[in-house]
Amino acid sequence: MRASERAYSTLREDIIDWRIEPGTVLAEVELSERLGVSRTPVREALGRLVADGLVAAQGGRGLVVTAVSLDDIAQLFELRQALEQQLARLAARGRDPRVFEQLALEFSAAPALLATDDREEYYDLVARFDQAMDAAAANPYLVAALRTVRPHLARVRRISQDDTDRLIEAAHEHLTIVEAVAAGDGELAASATHVHLHRSLQNILGRRK
Repeated sequence: MRASERAYSTLREDIIDWRIEPGTVLAEVELSERLGVSRTPVREALGRLVADGLVAAQGGRGLVVTAVSLDDIAQLFELRQALEQQLARLAARGRDPRVFEQLALEFSAAPALLATDDREEYYDLVARFDQAMDAAAANPYLVAALRTVRPHLARVRRISQDDTDRLIEAAHEHLTIVEAVAAGDGELAASATHVHLHRSLQNILGRRK
């Protein structure tokens, strides 16, 4: 992996997981020392993070990690509702039932997994769900639009990462979506997606007040 790609991946994960918090100034010299690379790949990585919207220039302070406001969250979810409900409809039409039947089995077991506090394995399951939905929808333009917002959504999702009860509810909601897709019922999948996103948004906004 190229030094710039490694620097980008590391910084992106640190921002999404809140190891680097909003408002943090990102200085090239400090980052190059921390990451063990020269300033050139750090500069390239920062440019990509700016394009992602995770980092921005701020009046004389240089580059800083962008804030996550209530307005940002609400607007992200407005876009997410439109994109993911359509994704669900298309996925139900183009799905391989076996893929979604297997995901249904895994989401059925997710509450027990979360009860043991194994959240990373659950997040991996959600990532595989996203990949399966993208592949089944077979619309590269829609998938590309979603990929631009997913880093922000993952960052927002971490706000509720210590709420096991909410994660268990979300697992049940994902199961409903997966079962609808497996059955080829696009409107049910879209409706279940709407319910899941509405409940997720309400939970996150409640925790930010």
